[in-house]
Amino acid sequence: QVQLVESGGRLVQAGGSLRLSCAASGRTFSNYNMGWFRQAPGKERDIVAAISWSGGNRYLADSVKGRFTISRDNAKNTVYLQMNILKPEDTAVYYCAARSGVTIQTSQYDYWGQGTQVTVSS
Repeated sequence: QVQLVESGGRLVQAGGSLRLSCAASGRTFSNYNMGWFRQAPGKERDIVAAISWSGGNRYLADSVKGRFTISRDNAKNTVYLQMNILKPEDTAVYYCAARSGVTIQTSQYDYWGQGTQVTVSS
């Protein structure tokens, strides 16, 4: 089992920045690819960003390219999502997730956190 706890979500004005963190515990963090997903009210949960276990492979959804970055610190068992130039349409619950295997750009993750709310006001 891998336990994931997200933090960093809050209310922010459009154009602002936030950094989300996801702390992992349980099995060896560096064995897992990590992803960030988001779900807005009435919408499906979508992948936002993902990073391979080594950090060498990264994915960003088109909607966040140029504004968001994903990184990880395996020594701290933590994955981050730096979000800049936030827009009201970025408002959602953000979840981190972990999966083993090769693919990172997928919805099929094995372990999920409880989510953190990000609200962007216009």
